[in-house]
Amino acid sequence: MTTTRFAPSPTGYIHIGNLRTALFNYLIARKAGGQFILRIDDTDPERSKEEYVDAIKQDLDWLGLHWDRVERQSERLDRYEAAAEKLREMGRFYEAFETPTELDLKRKKQLNMGKPPVYDRAALNLSEDEKAALRSERGQGVWRFKLDHERIEWTDGILGDISIDAASVSDPVLIRQDGQMLYTLASVVDDTEMGVTHVVRGSDHVTNTATQIQIIKALGGTPPVFAHHSLLTGPQGEALSKRLGTLALRDLRESGVEPMAVLSLMARLGSSDPVELRTEMAELIDGFDLSRFGSAPTKFDAEDLYPLTARYLQTLDYTSVKDEIAALGVPDALAERFWTVTRENITTKSDLKGWWEMFRDGAEPVIDAEDAEFVAEAMALLPEGPFDGDTWGTWTGAVKQATGRKGRGLFMPLRKALTGMERGPDMSDVMPLLQVVKARG
Repeated sequence: MTTTRFAPSPTGYIHIGNLRTALFNYLIARKAGGQFILRIDDTDPERSKEEYVDAIKQDLDWLGLHWDRVERQSERLDRYEAAAEKLREMGRFYEAFETPTELDLKRKKQLNMGKPPVYDRAALNLSEDEKAALRSERGQGVWRFKLDHERIEWTDGILGDISIDAASVSDPVLIRQDGQMLYTLASVVDDTEMGVTHVVRGSDHVTNTATQIQIIKALGGTPPVFAHHSLLTGPQGEALSKRLGTLALRDLRESGVEPMAVLSLMARLGSSDPVELRTEMAELIDGFDLSRFGSAPTKFDAEDLYPLTARYLQTLDYTSVKDEIAALGVPDALAERFWTVTRENITTKSDLKGWWEMFRDGAEPVIDAEDAEFVAEAMALLPEGPFDGDTWGTWTGAVKQATGRKGRGLFMPLRKALTGMERGPDMSDVMPLLQVVKARG
């Protein structure tokens, strides 16, 4: 069975880059009728916060990316320790004691000699007495996985055939000096024991994937199918890293963008297929093809979400927004007409509030000096409300006959006087919703 996972660390709010990973893994699982696991990577007790766990779930729920089960790494520490012990027994795990300063000096020396800055495995030459002396002096060391110096190869679901020389990579640290299990070991154990078959993540993980493949095989597991999507940049190609706080999903949600607008964009962005608005998750699932994505950096502009949101809102019927319109205080008798009139003139649902305030309280009239006399004459001909669908045509016909104005010269000044705007819904539809006409005064 196809099984994928989304594995965020609860150390902050998930952002649009995280969503890309979550969405790809979700769509792969659902298209294959498989399982999608939400795995909380919370092995760092100091930085992991329960409030972020809750926020991650809220964001995924808002988007409709519903998981089949939740796993937490903090509840599986015994499994990671068992794997570490197995690697020790195999001679693939060794303790190293260098300080960060010492490691930095080694790297600089290697670079000066024109060599790759790879850990030199000096710790492998330590005797048991030397290790004991270092522990006494410095405390526990870190634990490194001993890579086999051979080529690590796999066929990536996006990047194609990958080949990395393990000799060009440092033996990865899997357990910190304080005993904390690091992501690489925990992820390998989880992916193996949870039966994860496909892993999609950012292209910054390619080297990490190479080392994980060796660890998986050392532990007797079968590597999943890996795919590495391109990283997002800003609209001008700039790095998003410093801007991601403004692209947290919770911030996008509060800005009024609709979930299907976000999903429609992210399910196609960076692929050879055009971005198309989808109104149902099933459409996204059916149309998803990982092989259509490329390796080039992918430009993301949050502004693209707003036209998609506007188009999505135009597809909604009244029953979909009935409660939100009622919450604005729109009378039941006007509510459905209100939605029909305004839905093609809003970008987000929050715009509805302004429209209702204009209908309820009247707009501040916009009257150009050359039209002031004409508007005053026209307002004297406006019948008392309530207005209906025929009011606009009847009234403008009477104004045309009285003043001789016609076309834009007739209609535009009256629209601006009644709504304060140069454009908007058909005035025949607007009039029945107008409760107050300030231009009368």
